[in-house]
Amino acid sequence: MSLSIRFLQLSPSSFISRSRTRYLQRAYLSTASPSIKSRPSSAKHSLSKVGVFRLSDASIRVATFSSSFVNQVKKRMPPKKAAAAEKKVLLGRPSNNLKIGIVGLPNVGKSSFFNVLSNTDLGKAANFPYATINPEEARIPVPDARFDWLCDLYKPASKVPAFLTCIDIAGLTAGASTGAGLGNSFLSHVRAVDGIFQVVRAFDDSEVIHVEGDVNPLRDMEIIQTELRLKDIEWVEKHLEGLKKTGRALNSTSLADKAKKEEIATVERVLHALTEEKRDVRKVDWNNKEVDVVNGLQLLTAKPVTYLVNLSEKDFIRKKNKWLPKIKGWIDENNPGDPLIPFSVALEERLQPLSDEEKAEEAKTGAVSALGRITTAGYASLELIRYFTCGPDEVRAWTIRRGTKAPQAAGVIHSDFENKFVCGEIMSYDDLKEYGSESNVKAAGKLRQQGKPYEMVDGDIAYWKSGA
Repeated sequence: MSLSIRFLQLSPSSFISRSRTRYLQRAYLSTASPSIKSRPSSAKHSLSKVGVFRLSDASIRVATFSSSFVNQVKKRMPPKKAAAAEKKVLLGRPSNNLKIGIVGLPNVGKSSFFNVLSNTDLGKAANFPYATINPEEARIPVPDARFDWLCDLYKPASKVPAFLTCIDIAGLTAGASTGAGLGNSFLSHVRAVDGIFQVVRAFDDSEVIHVEGDVNPLRDMEIIQTELRLKDIEWVEKHLEGLKKTGRALNSTSLADKAKKEEIATVERVLHALTEEKRDVRKVDWNNKEVDVVNGLQLLTAKPVTYLVNLSEKDFIRKKNKWLPKIKGWIDENNPGDPLIPFSVALEERLQPLSDEEKAEEAKTGAVSALGRITTAGYASLELIRYFTCGPDEVRAWTIRRGTKAPQAAGVIHSDFENKFVCGEIMSYDDLKEYGSESNVKAAGKLRQQGKPYEMVDGDIAYWKSGA
């Protein structure tokens, strides 16, 4: 390889950095032919001086290397680090205190389900529509084998599991979006929650009337989806009209005006998805800027939905029902990816008063409660995770949203822990279970000190340190 040098008269703006020139010089010397390497030191010194020489304020003399030499050097340069993927912003309220609402047509088993789920009689179960007017609320413990194991290990005086806040909402009917059947009031209750348990009736019972006259889960699901979309369309059209009124005088030079135009474009895309594409908002792929706009709209179809199919006790135990394949097909076609959980309110009501021994006997026949699975699915649908604090006084699960950083996770316990955050001592549940004790985890080097950038992982066990 040979070195080609050309001296050019350039303006000061064309100045080549000294560090870049030195790198090219070193690279050339390391790849030069033996004849060059064997030159006297003075010759090599003079070669190393080839570079940038300032002649005056008006011009710069530059030694440039041949393109073949530069290309060869580039091949030897370390590759650039790949840009970190942008973290996806979650749909929904940025909060750890999220709620899930029980939604469906009247007389599908919503209030009865709420009562067995919460082990209360707060829900007004009756054989006529609109028995429930005002929503009822209960906190449901979320089952977790990890929490039970930690309690067995530490034997604490106090045990506090994670909870899911569940709301019993009155039944919606066709025309609810226009106010039929107190629909506006009930839809406002749906808007106040962060996720939906949609109860679908798939059992026949002549003693339990159906508001539509007969049992047809597909029709019922279509009614609920239509009413939620129609209400979203009404809200979005009203919001878009207001944005356009205030946006008539926008110009393209201001950053604030540019942001307002982007907001209008996002709201128009939301309206198009609802009206033209016939899609729920949560099923559209939004970028992070668009998610911020969508979250501000608090739309009904942006909320995650878990479909709960209420079967007869017989059908649930034998795991067979004529409607189940059709319901699964409807979900795959209209809202692919949404979870479907079969259960039986009648069975849950029968199992609830039984002792643990009696429930174990019932389980041998296939009569197993689905409430734990339902609660866990609802918790996960809201993108909630938990971390633990453990000791002889208390073992407690703290609910946070997926993606929460360490300071904000500490702030769930007390705001001072976030404001004066120093670090967290973190170990994973799996490591503690493997090594058997905190001292063994520490001896194995598995106890980590994590700072402010650390993103919490589901099942972390944390001890926080904060300043005075």
